[in-house]
Amino acid sequence: MSDEIPSGPESAPESAVDTPTHSGFVALIGATNAGKSTLVNRLVGAKVTIVSHKVQTTRAIVRGIAIHERAQIVFMDTPGIFKPRRRLDRAMVTTAWGGAKDADLVVLLVDSERGLRGDTEAILEGLKEVRQPKILVLNKIDRVRPEDLLKLASAANETVAFDRTFMLSAATGSGCEDFLDYLAKTLPEGPWYYPEDQISDLPMRQLAAEITREKLFLRLHQELPYASHVETEKWEERKDGSVRIEQVIYVERESQKKIALGKQGEAIKAISTAARKEISEILEQPVHLFLFVKVRENWGDDPARFREMGLEFPRG
Repeated sequence: MSDEIPSGPESAPESAVDTPTHSGFVALIGATNAGKSTLVNRLVGAKVTIVSHKVQTTRAIVRGIAIHERAQIVFMDTPGIFKPRRRLDRAMVTTAWGGAKDADLVVLLVDSERGLRGDTEAILEGLKEVRQPKILVLNKIDRVRPEDLLKLASAANETVAFDRTFMLSAATGSGCEDFLDYLAKTLPEGPWYYPEDQISDLPMRQLAAEITREKLFLRLHQELPYASHVETEKWEERKDGSVRIEQVIYVERESQKKIALGKQGEAIKAISTAARKEISEILEQPVHLFLFVKVRENWGDDPARFREMGLEFPRG
């Protein structure tokens, strides 16, 4: 088993080989819980980034790769942009804006239910400094009246000169095809950056850790604070075709360790079972998953943890 995420979209038909190919990077930015990860998974057609109702779930840039017609679209799922309070927060917000400035196109994803209040209002102001072409996407349109969507789109376009506005639902897929059509035609002509069967640049070890972190959040989002982190420490391919994975869940205090373990180990067992099932489905091979919980005080100030997450450690 290679350290790549298997399977992916089918390549373009042979009849199209003479048609120029397009490729490029599309950065998705937005407030926390705007639906960026859900949208990336929808557009790629497979799970490449984790989804959780807990805010600030995505911590580093995850690239999901979609093939649409003759275009390879590399979506950059960035951390949600919010007012930072800690070192980790600052690193995430810096990473998000850095991803926007490195992309060919920048997409602002807005939760239509929440509108332009709070963090989204601040992001609109920040976008004025971004030179790349900008696209507005209103998400969760199935929950908002059409007249309210039009007002929302008008207000956003009064602040920032968006090239286009799209209205879609990442959850249902409504409007996603038109969005892909536009991106495929708008990205510059050029060769593809990745093999046609690759759907992410995230190593499988890291994706497996992210899946476990997702299950941790889903199980304990009301009890376990945001300060938890998962690392894959061992990955052993076995002769019987299975893989043995050992992961460590880092928390900051002993009380948090007790929450992660749960009464008589119930919580950690449930998290392990859910994570093992999903990792096994992605790998298409049996998985033996072993989880350990360790207390590492102030891990949010440890440069090594930031490197593991793909973040630059902010000094000061």
